Amino acid sequence: MWTRASAAGVPREDRFDWFTETVSAGVMPVALDTDRGADFHGTVAALDLGPVTMSSVEFSPLRSRRTAAHIRRGDPEEYQLALFQGNAMSYRQLDRDSGPVQGDLLLTNTSLPLHSVTATDGGPIRAVVLQIPRAVLPLRAGHVDRLVARRIPATTGLGAILAGFLVNLRDHGPNCRPDELPALGRTVLDLATTCLAQQLGEIDTAPAQARARTLVEEVKVFVEHNLGDRDLTPQAVADRHHLSLRSLYTLFEDEPESVAAFIRTRRLERCRADLARPELRDQSVQTIAARWGFSSATLFGRAFREAYGLTPGEHRRSARDRSAHRLDVARNVENPRTQRGMPRPGDA
Repeated sequence: MWTRASAAGVPREDRFDWFTETVSAGVMPVALDTDRGADFHGTVAALDLGPVTMSSVEFSPLRSRRTAAHIRRGDPEEYQLALFQGNAMSYRQLDRDSGPVQGDLLLTNTSLPLHSVTATDGGPIRAVVLQIPRAVLPLRAGHVDRLVARRIPATTGLGAILAGFLVNLRDHGPNCRPDELPALGRTVLDLATTCLAQQLGEIDTAPAQARARTLVEEVKVFVEHNLGDRDLTPQAVADRHHLSLRSLYTLFEDEPESVAAFIRTRRLERCRADLARPELRDQSVQTIAARWGFSSATLFGRAFREAYGLTPGEHRRSARDRSAHRLDVARNVENPRTQRGMPRPGDA
């Protein structure tokens, strides 16, 4: 589960000092400065994933400085790989300037002096940060340091897959069972390892397990983007990734589902979501099924009932009834005098 801390519960005049102390004590010693001291906002949340930790932070524009003295006071000996959202932030490390980073990934080393600055005329910084102990990253530290303060694109290739996984972890990881978190930690570590190795031009130096895990995620992303294609089959997936069909099934041996089952499950989940959407109530069940790659309404209905225990039509009616009930409850909350047993205005 998340460990959360927010400046919202701190007196306004003390919020920036509180944030500085929280970061210095919980992450690493650092000096912070801001022009927004009077209205500073900051939240920090952390999720322990076993081999790595993921943090989600949001804060008002500021400047940070980590010197050799700070490093002597405390060093977690980590690489920190951050996905920046919201306002842009610039970093300087090893005499290298990142330039403004917004929507992309950036790597830093906690054992090296570091300076950063946020655009003061923008909104808050939002970032998902993967804290990777150097001891668990199976790449040569001297090589990895070549990537610090260099922007890693998060919209294409392995960077996009890693960024998507980090966002999903942030949104859904806290709802996972504690025994599931270490496996997620190993997966995101494998993705980060392969991504960094690719950025170094040394993809073959990443462990085979990390490369295999990354390929699984690449396949899943490809499937998600092509669910509406009726020709999306395990063979098509294998061909797209230059694999034999046997190699593809071997790749998914440790997954909860085979690749064929994964395609079917994701199509059913998309159909289930669309059937519950009020704005799509005029679209037939067959139209929705066809949109997500089902060529036969009969086969879709059978698969849906096997997966969810009711027909597509029953699910749609149930979702409509739940929506109507929520609307009635909301109306009663807004107008409590109209609830049963309460007199209406003008009643005798």
